[in-house]
Amino acid sequence: MDVDEMAKKATMKDLKEIAKKHDIKLGRCPTKLKIAKLIPKEELEALVNK
Repeated sequence: MDVDEMAKKATMKDLKEIAKKHDIKLGRCPTKLKIAKLIPKEELEALVNK
């Protein structure tokens, strides 16, 4: 599955929680796709598959 597709399936709240856990700075107005590209792919896949 592509990062774009996984970003669409994940919720913004969950993506932000993962980014916060990894101390990733999101900037002023992050999109779901931007956050999905920054977080580890394994965590993104686990989020989508849960």
